Amino acid sequence: MENLSLHTSILGCFSGYSKPVEEARYVVLGVPFDHTSTFRSGSRFGPRAIREASLNIETYSLRSQVDIESVPIHDAGDLHIVDDVSETLQRLKSVTGDILSAKKTPVCMGGEHTISLGVVQSLPKNVGVISFDAHGDLRDEYGGGKLSHATVLRRISEVVGTDAIFVCGLRALCKEEVDFIEKEKIRNLTPWKLRELGVERVAEMLKEFLSKFRHTYLTIDSDVLDPAFCPGVANPEFDGLNPSELTYLVSAVATQRMIGFDLVEICPNYDSGAAAVAASRLIFEVIASAENRLKTSSSS
Repeated sequence: MENLSLHTSILGCFSGYSKPVEEARYVVLGVPFDHTSTFRSGSRFGPRAIREASLNIETYSLRSQVDIESVPIHDAGDLHIVDDVSETLQRLKSVTGDILSAKKTPVCMGGEHTISLGVVQSLPKNVGVISFDAHGDLRDEYGGGKLSHATVLRRISEVVGTDAIFVCGLRALCKEEVDFIEKEKIRNLTPWKLRELGVERVAEMLKEFLSKFRHTYLTIDSDVLDPAFCPGVANPEFDGLNPSELTYLVSAVATQRMIGFDLVEICPNYDSGAAAVAASRLIFEVIASAENRLKTSSSS
C-alpha cells in the first residue's frame, strides 16, 4: 500500500493490539487536522488522546461478546497533514483508497469533521451514509470557503446524493440548512423524536434506510452526545443523545456491509478525559458489532 507508507507515520498503537497490516481486517488512521475549526480548536489532538484512552479501558464488549484483543486491527499511525484543506483531503483519499483496495476497513480518528469528505471520496458507488451529529454541516459555504466542518455533509451529498444521507441526533441548524433539508428531503432525526420513537424503532429505521445501499459508511461527530456526557468537543450543543442511546444505535448499524467509519471532533483539552474515553469505547463497540455479525454470517 504505497500511499499508506508515503503519507502516514506510526505514532502509537490503538487498543495496544496492532497486527501487521497484511493480517488486519481494520486499519486505524489518525487525522490530526483542525484547520477550519471555528469555536474551539484542538481536535488535532484527538487521535493521540483516543489512542491513550484506548490503552486504559477494558477491551471486551458485553453488547457484542467480542474481545477487541482478538480482532485483527492495524494502527497505521497519523496522516501527514498540511495547512491546506484540499491537499490534506486528497492525501486522505489516497490513503483510504489504498486501505479499501487491500480489502480492509478504514477507521479514521479526527480531527475535525471535514476529514470525512476525503474518506467518502475514496469509497465505491452505492453507499449510504449515516451521520451522527448535532449539526447539519449542510451549508454551501462557511467563512468564504466551500470546504469546512460546517459544509462537509453538503459536499458529501454531492458525492453520494442527498437521498443517501441520514442525520441522527440533529438539533443545531441555520435557516439555509433547514431550507436545504426540506428541499432535498434529507432524512433526519432529532434527539427528542428519537426518544419519542425509542432506540429500538430508530435502529430499525436506520437499518431500513441502509438496506437500499450496497455499502454503509458511518461518521460520528462526538458533539452528537450531550455535553454533560462529552464536554471535550469542538462545538458542544445542549440537549443531545446520551451514551447508551448512541452506543445502541452505532452498534445496530455496524453490519458486515459497513465499508468504513470515522469518529471526529474530540477536543481533549476541554475536559478531563471523558470525551477521549467515550470515543475509544464507541470505536471498540462499532468494530465489535461488525465482527460479531461477520462471525454470525460466516457460521450460518
